[in-house]
Amino acid sequence: MTSSPVLDPTRLAKLREALLAASYTADGCLDLLGPTGYAALARSEAVPALRATRGGSPLETLVRLFLLQQPVPYAAAAAALPVEDCLTDGWLRPDGDRVRATVDVRPYANEVAGLPSSDAWVVSDLGCAVGGAGGIGSGETAHGVARKELVLGVGGASTTLANIAVRRPVRSALDLGAGSGVQALHAARHAQRVTATDVNARALRFTELTLALSGFANADTAEGSLFQPVADRKFDLIVSNPPFVISPGSRFTYRDGGMAGDELCRSVVRGAAAHLEPGGYCQLLANWQHVKGEDWHDRLAGWVAGTGLDAWVVQREVQDVAQYAELWLRDGGDHRGPGGDYQARYGEWLDAFEAAKVEGIGFGWITLRASGADRPTVRVEEWPHSIEQPLGPHIESWFARQDFLASHDDAGLLDTRYLLSDEVVQEQVGPPGAEDPEHVILRHNRGMRRATKVDTVGAGFVGACDGTLSAGEIVDAIAHLLDEDRVVLRDQVPQSLRMLTEQGFIEPAGLRQEG
Repeated sequence: MTSSPVLDPTRLAKLREALLAASYTADGCLDLLGPTGYAALARSEAVPALRATRGGSPLETLVRLFLLQQPVPYAAAAAALPVEDCLTDGWLRPDGDRVRATVDVRPYANEVAGLPSSDAWVVSDLGCAVGGAGGIGSGETAHGVARKELVLGVGGASTTLANIAVRRPVRSALDLGAGSGVQALHAARHAQRVTATDVNARALRFTELTLALSGFANADTAEGSLFQPVADRKFDLIVSNPPFVISPGSRFTYRDGGMAGDELCRSVVRGAAAHLEPGGYCQLLANWQHVKGEDWHDRLAGWVAGTGLDAWVVQREVQDVAQYAELWLRDGGDHRGPGGDYQARYGEWLDAFEAAKVEGIGFGWITLRASGADRPTVRVEEWPHSIEQPLGPHIESWFARQDFLASHDDAGLLDTRYLLSDEVVQEQVGPPGAEDPEHVILRHNRGMRRATKVDTVGAGFVGACDGTLSAGEIVDAIAHLLDEDRVVLRDQVPQSLRMLTEQGFIEPAGLRQEG
């Protein structure tokens, strides 16, 4: 196993000071490279960044060294870094009269809702910051590291999970399958103590480097599979970007769980109940199988059944088995190898899916909550449409609204005062010049960005939700205005009230005051 840089606190503090002094931060790199170059780098395209870093300033040197993995002259490195310390601790290695980075050190804007952004850095293997192992070719080793043990940096999945996580002050948080420590880095800002686990010892070393270089000392690591390293512990927040890929083998520790089908993700869901404090959340990204003759909604609901946990499962995308195989073969760099090998591996994936009667693979996220309710809320839905990130505050609000709905009967709903949620707009659809619209659409421009069709009564009701009158009083006023039977209208409204509240178009006034 190739060693990772030495974690010496004193010298690491000097390295962090040098990075800050050179503005080697997310904002600094964006200013240097510009939006075009920065976006290209996120796609693993280096040419725009190379063109933007020809001046030799300390920031340009650091971008070339750590982001572009280019050798730089020793003198240039010395002007930007405590170069001898970095050589001693293994951050750099000599290359003639130049030096090279041994790891990717990527600036990262560590943002948590309610807290100012802080500068951080994510440490990962060279070539693995974006785009999986495909960026380092198709051999069995890369930069002296066995491909199976590679540690990835920041990618689309890690940022998605970071954005959907509920960010409230907590005593304890667990990053299950930590990798390079992106989730632990976020959690360290709002948890008193963070524990990071991974089956890959190299990954835990990189997590330690990420946290220490970013200035956090409130974390510990534990090696082992899933919940085994924390068997007797409970947490207020569990986040997991697990090795969720449904693959026929276990070639890469960072992505292949080594269990049949989607069993690894199911195991995380089933195991969470024993490790959540009352009121605690577990949030994970997952893939699941669409099996012939089985409703995928039932499959996911079955994962949660009997755990006692509330659950909100959102499927964001479905791929057919060929698309899915191609995605992860490219991720592993197999498309760069001999054609015969690629075809053989492609066939292995399709054979495995055929044997399991898998017709497609769903991608999405799962949020679990230990509410202690006698009848837990379980919602499984598909939402392939655009959303607004960060979604974490909206997810927390969704669960609060479920609690309200579960504790109020129809009479209680009508007795409640409601507020129109922020950035809800009304759209009217009908032919030009018509006196009345054919359809009235409510559209929410925040969170899940839902839309729903309502009638004129519903539109009038929502428009009157300013917290002044109870729902029943608004209904009575509408009945009087339209010369409708108020009793009949009161009987009809609670069903719509539940839908509008559940989907976040309106919210009980008390919930907003509590928040």
